[in-house]
Amino acid sequence: MGLFILRRLGVMLLTALCLTFIVFFLTNLYPNLEKLAKTQGNFRMSDEAVASWLGDRGYIDNTFVKYGRWLGVAPGWVTEKEDGTVTGQCFDEDMPVEERPTFCGVIQGDWGFSLVFKDEVGSLVATRLAATGKLMGFVLLVMVPMSLLVGVLAGMREGSGLDRSLSTFSIATTATPEYVSGVIFIAVFASSAFGLKWFKGSATQAIENATFENFTLPVITIALYGMGYIARMTRASMTEVMTAQYIRTARLKGVSFGNIVLKHALRNALIAPFTVIMLQIPWLLNGVVIVETLFNYKGFGWLLVQAAGNNDIELLLAVSVVSVVVVLITQLISDIGYVFLNPRIRIS
Repeated sequence: MGLFILRRLGVMLLTALCLTFIVFFLTNLYPNLEKLAKTQGNFRMSDEAVASWLGDRGYIDNTFVKYGRWLGVAPGWVTEKEDGTVTGQCFDEDMPVEERPTFCGVIQGDWGFSLVFKDEVGSLVATRLAATGKLMGFVLLVMVPMSLLVGVLAGMREGSGLDRSLSTFSIATTATPEYVSGVIFIAVFASSAFGLKWFKGSATQAIENATFENFTLPVITIALYGMGYIARMTRASMTEVMTAQYIRTARLKGVSFGNIVLKHALRNALIAPFTVIMLQIPWLLNGVVIVETLFNYKGFGWLLVQAAGNNDIELLLAVSVVSVVVVLITQLISDIGYVFLNPRIRIS
């Protein structure tokens, strides 16, 4: 198991480097850099002024060199102006020469500076990631137990009225996008249109103080959309297991139906849903963009929209790295979970 995890970590590192380089290359295309220069300088800047602004900040250097600087394995750019002042990627011009670092990148813990939010990228990502993590936690607490319950109940009695009813419910929730269900929930339960107005709080307030009134609607909106997919996978897996030979043998031995489901069928039936549940975590991290925007919940998805819309290259790179790492880690956990859910699976 230890050797398997080490191999997977090596593959994960290589995959992360490849994916982040692709994102770095795309975000550092010249049209994006030109837009960045004009945004920070003047939209009427000439081409020569744009080239000078980018050159002074190392943006027009070789892509591999810039990627190395961003990672922190290559020395940061240094520019000496005509008046003798020296500026650099890793230091301010008023910093003493002997204290000026040579390397400053992701490895050194320096994620850059957000030109839009005027703050350190690392602190911005950590704050918004924590907000989305809280939202994800509540969503998983609602979505996973409910979807497994629906899937198991439907799969236990394939073809019954209960199965058809729960399957219809699962399909309906999956087929309804979040921006549709979210708008319906807001109109019905949070506005005066229908006279209910059960949820009066704002989701923005939930970042600091989550309550039933300000956090229920975004949680239910996300949970309903993901619940149907997990429930359908659980039903399909449960239906297949319930027709297996060892289940028939247990029935012939007189084992009660409840014990058959709980002790024999459920564990094997959870292998496929477990994979789907693990895949929901990266989706929740980046796929809640619509919900966070709709409810004005300023989390990780909202930060991604702001970074992409404002061409904030450093922030966009940091968000992309976090997303890649989360996807790779969840896949590793999913692979390890196979072994514990089914003893017949072995690590070769």
